[in-house]
Formats: sequence, C-alpha cells, structure tokens
Amino acid sequence: MAKTGFVYHKDYLDHVPSQGHPESPQRLEKIVSHLQNSGTMAKLIQITPKKAEYKYVEEIHSTQYIVRLQDASEKCMRYLDGRDTEISMLSFEVALLAAGGAIEAVRAVCEGEVNNAFCALRPPGHHATRHKAMGFCLFNNIAIAARYLQLEQDIKRVAIIDWDVHHGNGTQDAFYDDNTVFYFSVHQFPHYPNTGVRDEKGSGKGYGYTLNVPLPAGSNDTDYVTVFKEILAPAMEEFRPHFVLLSVGFDPHFEDPLGGMAVTDRGFQLMTESVINLAKKYCEGRIVSMLEGGYNLGVMARCVDSHIQSLLRA
Repeated sequence: MAKTGFVYHKDYLDHVPSQGHPESPQRLEKIVSHLQNSGTMAKLIQITPKKAEYKYVEEIHSTQYIVRLQDASEKCMRYLDGRDTEISMLSFEVALLAAGGAIEAVRAVCEGEVNNAFCALRPPGHHATRHKAMGFCLFNNIAIAARYLQLEQDIKRVAIIDWDVHHGNGTQDAFYDDNTVFYFSVHQFPHYPNTGVRDEKGSGKGYGYTLNVPLPAGSNDTDYVTVFKEILAPAMEEFRPHFVLLSVGFDPHFEDPLGGMAVTDRGFQLMTESVINLAKKYCEGRIVSMLEGGYNLGVMARCVDSHIQSLLRA
C-alpha cells in the first residue's frame, strides 16, 4: 500500500458563499465524513497546510490582484470580478491556506514523506487567472504548486492534467508560453468558460505544450478512456514529466447538476488508474491530485473515496 497524504483544514470551511451557492463548505464536510465512515481516512497520512508565502502566489497572480482580493475580503464584499465568484470576510486567508495546502502536498511527496497525495481544497483554483477571480476560484492552487516545484524542489518538467467538466482557463493561461509545464484538459464544450478549443495549443516556446480535448455533452466513460489512451498517453511519452499534478473535478459525472456529461463512478476510477500508471512510468509515481469541481455531494464524496483508494494501491 502506498503512503498517501491527505490535505485538509477545518478553516477551509470559513470561505462562505451565500446560501444555495454550489461551491459550499458542505462539499468538504461531506468528503471528510464519508472518508471517516468508510475507514479510508484511517489509512491516510494527514498533511497540515499552512498559508502560502506571497512569493509563491506572486509567481502566478499579480500583486495588484492579491491586494485587491485581500481588500475585498476584509471589507466583506460579496462578489469579486463577477457574480459567480462570491467571497466572505475570511476568503482571502482561506485562499492562502488552500494554495499553501497544495504546496505542502507536493513538498511532502518530493521529500519522501508520502508517495502521493489528495488535496481536499477550497476554494478551488483552475479558473483563477493572473489578474482575475473566476468560476468560484480565487487563487490557482495547482498552478502555484507547479511553480513551487520548479523553484524549490528542482522539478524541471511538470504535467498538469485536468478532467473537470469545465476547462481550466486560468491554469492554461499561467503556462501558455511555457515549455516546462504541459497542460492537458479534457472538458465539456461548449460550456463555461467557453475556452479550451483544440487550436489553443500555447504560444512562443510554449507552443505544443497545451493540449485541449473538448468533448460534446453526453460523453461517457468510453469517450474519456479513449482520450486518455490515444491522446494523453502519447503526449506524456513525448513530454516525460518529472511530476504529475491532477485537477480532479467530479462534475463530469452524469448526476452532477452543473455538467452535462455521462461519466460514471467507474469512469473516474479508470481515469485515475490511467494517470497513476503514467506517473509510475515517467516520474516514479509522483502525483498529487487537487479537488476542483463536483456539486452532487454524495456522488463527489463517493468518487473521492474511490480516487483515493486507487492512490493507496499505487
């Protein structure tokens, strides 16, 4: 059994959108209670997050944006950069802790404390751009972790794989002209945020290091598994990453209220196993997954448990 880390902090619940908002504290409460009841939690190594240092956040977000988010949070503003992205008084501090959780997870893997890890983070991150909050996201947790790996852990090539139902436009933007970070996304299209078409491949020296696979609504397990086998696997063979980061959204599930895909529990298990096998092949199994979307709470918690079980078997 692999040593699998688990990142969580009760303060992640202190980012509180309005009642009825899909990205609620109950998402993490449901995951934690499910893992405890199933016995999976007892098998995990707890990784305690701490707030990310500004120097790492500023690798991905502008100083002006960081200050603006802090100011808006302290003033108890309800929205930031759009009515879909709500904030509360402690949102800035929680967002720093979420980014710091991502950093602690990758550090723990690099330093041999765990073999792999799952991060139960909120707010999520993959829509947040350098200058703007978007789609429930404040800081781009996975992008910040990728840069930390390169700056502090001598990891030269990072692959980011994103299977959320929504395209991770913020993550793509962060590395669009970068040939040291490979960004892969399979997502529903057309769908929010209406980016991630096939001809978005990167720019400059980063051309060819962004790979988008937009799929129509109703795509199922077979469609996703085919993409991983026929498109992702050859791309990873060419890139040969030193570390794999995974943006896991469980909103492609057929029961999710914000998506239109037809993926089942088994589909997520097959995708997880595919990514684990790629990480074993190219980077000694170094993989950290981070929660993005997933809004049917029971389905999400169940799929997270299965996802972690696969990490434990890695």
